[in-house]
Amino acid sequence: MLPGMITGAVAAALTPLTSGGRSLDEDAVPPYVRFLAAGGVDGVLVCGTTGEGILLSPAERRRAAELFLAAARDVNLVVAVHCGAQTTAETAALATHAAEAGAAAVAVIAPPYFALDEVALERHLQVAAAACAPLPFYVYEFEARSGYAVPVSLIERLRDGAPNLRGLKVSDKPWEKLAPYLLDGLDVFVGAEALVERGLANGAAGAVSGLASVYPEVVAALVRAPSPERTAEAERLRAELERFPFHAAAKVVAARRGVPIGPDVRAPLRGLTADELAELSLP
Repeated sequence: MLPGMITGAVAAALTPLTSGGRSLDEDAVPPYVRFLAAGGVDGVLVCGTTGEGILLSPAERRRAAELFLAAARDVNLVVAVHCGAQTTAETAALATHAAEAGAAAVAVIAPPYFALDEVALERHLQVAAAACAPLPFYVYEFEARSGYAVPVSLIERLRDGAPNLRGLKVSDKPWEKLAPYLLDGLDVFVGAEALVERGLANGAAGAVSGLASVYPEVVAALVRAPSPERTAEAERLRAELERFPFHAAAKVVAARRGVPIGPDVRAPLRGLTADELAELSLP
């Protein structure tokens, strides 16, 4: 792997919070990054969906990126930063900061709420890519979170209009929604663990996984030696976490696994109830 190159198994990292989710827990980031590295992942994605990025202020997102970058240098993990935001100006500012701070790549999801047409969305992504150029730029495709899909035709045009477009993270499922994004010349990272094995067999570059935020060793093994058994184990763990509010459950399980991270999440996300904590059986 070339220095700074994004490849293989990437953990979509949790963001440690404190004070009921109102503040970053800066002290928790270094041990959390060491936990991820010990689990065998190749890199981390900061401030994505699993990292509650869209709920953090721009200043918090910049600080979180800096904290993860500093911690990752000590364990030789590469760091990509998700910079998607509601406005083009904020997205571009976050992308510029990520590049200046030393990130290996920037990823951007389509802005949620307004279903942008192809013209508006292409302009938005071109500005975001230019803001971090020549740093590798990835489109983060997740229709269930943005509210609409990025058209494949737009991605094809963006290859010409954004020379630093390196690939995509695609969290769509089922397979029929993922497959069209496996385009020649672009690195595609699969978000749904259930589709990692099939994605790799069809040319995907790796996985960017929310499950890896808690079980990095499970996803690292799945990416390096895909098998039906490893896919089933990842699906089992994901299904158990998703029986509860995912972010809170993931933080509770990470703490059970030795990470000094609190259960705090950013409102309007909520923590687990006492009954849910008792029912959550994952170690």
